[in-house]
Amino acid sequence: MPPVTKNLIIINFLVWLAMALFPATIGLKADAFLGLHYYESPLFNPAQLLTYMFIHGGFFHVFFNMFTLFFFGASIEYNLGSRRFLLYYLVCGVGAGLIQEAVWAMTLPPQAYIHEAYFHGHAWLGAYTVGASGAIYGVLLAFAMLYPNRPIYFIFLPVPIKAKWMVLIWGGLELVLGMSSASDGIAHFAHLGGMIFGFMLMAYWIKKGTVYRE
Repeated sequence: MPPVTKNLIIINFLVWLAMALFPATIGLKADAFLGLHYYESPLFNPAQLLTYMFIHGGFFHVFFNMFTLFFFGASIEYNLGSRRFLLYYLVCGVGAGLIQEAVWAMTLPPQAYIHEAYFHGHAWLGAYTVGASGAIYGVLLAFAMLYPNRPIYFIFLPVPIKAKWMVLIWGGLELVLGMSSASDGIAHFAHLGGMIFGFMLMAYWIKKGTVYRE
């Protein structure tokens, strides 16, 4: 496994483990200070656009994100090189956060960002999000752009599906769920944001001829 993919997986699992073992201290403080809050919240800090992607809400959240990174990230990192892959991953994650902030600005009711307290025994009101999903969706988008005809096998499908169709289906599903105002607690537009920023950056590199495509 190449170094950036490996270390991203290790860091995300270590952060999740620390939050799970000490939910009343590390877990609560991480959500309060490192999760991405609405920009008008008193808890918001611009650094959260980076830190939020290393925090996850539960084991299956971090597991499926890192499982996807494990299977798709290595091929992209070998193609782009470690430094460029890390840049790509972070750009997708930050882009996802920016799109989520824009969605909140358009949809949150007035005063929704006002908080009761920072943490430590007091639940806070307001919107915030955590997780690497935006960056992971960017990774999936990159895989489809670099290896569009690679067959992807799913346990629940009898036949493989090409990477380009897989990403189009997932992207379309995220758009439909986002537009339907699904109250599932998932930041669907953040996922799309990761794909949008990933597409712009990858398209630029492809146009320059600095990446290999199958």
